[in-house]
Amino acid sequence: QAEMYAGLQELGVANGEDLKETLTNCTEPLKAIEQFQTENGVLLPSLQYALPFLDLHGTPRLEFHQSVFDELREKLLERVSAIALEGKVEERYKKLEDLLEKSFSLVKMPSIQPVVMCVMKHLPKVPEKKLKLVMADKDLYKACAVEVKRQIWQDNQALFGDEVSPLLKQYILEKENILFSNDISFLQNFFSPSPKTRRQGEVVQKLTQMIGKNVKLYDMVLQFLRTLFLRTRNVHYCTLRAELLMSLHDLEISEICTVDPCHKFTWCLDACIREKFVDNKRARELQGFLDGVKKGQEQVLGDLSMILCDPFAINTLALSTIRHLQDLVGQDTLPRESPDLLLLLRMLSLGQGAWDMIDSQVFKEPKMEAELITRFLPLLMSFVVDDHTFTVDQKLPSEEKGPIPYPSTIPEAFTKFLQENRIACEIGLYYILHITKQRNKNAFLRLLPALVETFSDLAFSDIFLHLLTGNLTLLSDEFALEEFCTSLFDGFFLTACSRKENVHRHVLRLLLHLHHKVAPAKLESLQKALEPTKQSGEAVKELYNQLSEKLELRKPSPAEVTESPSMELPLPTVPTPASR
Repeated sequence: QAEMYAGLQELGVANGEDLKETLTNCTEPLKAIEQFQTENGVLLPSLQYALPFLDLHGTPRLEFHQSVFDELREKLLERVSAIALEGKVEERYKKLEDLLEKSFSLVKMPSIQPVVMCVMKHLPKVPEKKLKLVMADKDLYKACAVEVKRQIWQDNQALFGDEVSPLLKQYILEKENILFSNDISFLQNFFSPSPKTRRQGEVVQKLTQMIGKNVKLYDMVLQFLRTLFLRTRNVHYCTLRAELLMSLHDLEISEICTVDPCHKFTWCLDACIREKFVDNKRARELQGFLDGVKKGQEQVLGDLSMILCDPFAINTLALSTIRHLQDLVGQDTLPRESPDLLLLLRMLSLGQGAWDMIDSQVFKEPKMEAELITRFLPLLMSFVVDDHTFTVDQKLPSEEKGPIPYPSTIPEAFTKFLQENRIACEIGLYYILHITKQRNKNAFLRLLPALVETFSDLAFSDIFLHLLTGNLTLLSDEFALEEFCTSLFDGFFLTACSRKENVHRHVLRLLLHLHHKVAPAKLESLQKALEPTKQSGEAVKELYNQLSEKLELRKPSPAEVTESPSMELPLPTVPTPASR
């Protein structure tokens, strides 16, 4: 406490220690107290008569002085804020620097601290010596405004990293919580919130405030995101990279937006994500940005690829690709003849190659495999044609030969593409999501076996399984059929449950939602197959317990199961009018 009030002595103001010393060394304490009050009280003649009046009302002197002090502090804080906006820049900052010099010795005094902090907040450059003193004291560092912290952070990357790290962890956790949410719906999913809504999230807003207009801090955050993306391959860091830039764009922070070479590309792509479709006009704009990367500036491709690796961008590009393919079927046009489709593939390829590009530091666009365009996409289009043909066949009057069955075999090339080509795999998975959303059970069961082995196990990724489980709710009535459940669970989900805990969680999520649709015998065998092992995580055990509780509630009580004597009486046979 002595240290806290030490600053008063430097300013020639008496403190508690001085009073203690005076009282210790005097013969008349009451006179000493009166003298101390006169010397250190409010020096205003009119107060001489007002104070005894307050005494009559039983108002303690401390309460009076405290209220005067609080009032003066508020006025001083207002004045400091006003000085920061008055006159010429050099003059106003000179005033504030002088004020800081005089008041800084009181920075640890709780009642004066807000004023000192306010002065520092309005100084664009606080003297380094003062910044070091603030940084060295935990309480002072915690109390100072973000404007002051920015000045500390820009020269202390490790300290800034300590502040940002918990926010980044929180962000990833929030994304994973959405993907594993127990609310399964095809209407509301991971990609439902608009970009603007997502940018209002707590983490993005906090990071935006921490960065302010400071380009150095913005670059540091981007470096953290690149490093974490490389270390973990977690694509949610790519989402945050785009959201942060667009959050600064919303606030019109031109100091940062004008120096980030990805700004206009991200802005255009953001509009596409909002519409969940890349239209022709925006496609040309995006192509212009990609074609405009000049020689010697190829490094920008690393950042553009990270923007395109954002799952929200991939989702938009993949949905647009499926839509284009359907249009091409109607137009009798091949994929290689559609410039818009080729651009979508180019951006998908750049996004999917982000990790390799940043890791290798070789900044050039990945080469597109010709077979993707000449063989795989026409194959997908043939599936669309199969569906149309089957639908038309069903409507034709049946002939003697009977109904034509739905094609059940998968071309070997399709399975091979899904295993060996990342772009083909991504588009193939989105096609399967598309047919599921259309409630096309036949097409779904035909292509499902191809998902057991895919490129980098993409069919068992959280984003795909989150979307698939949501779309499967549209086929809920099919879960009563043995064939459907065997294909879906035994043929797909259970092949990976033991080696991939996330798959185990998604299956349990699905069953929690649709268990009442599944045949009892099948449900029982699934319950056994999905029982957690000792190695299973808490999330799996918790979901399994929830499912077990729900199934327990559905079981009939023993009283219902025991056969009760039949109460039905045999009905007398009544002759029908015809037999009379």
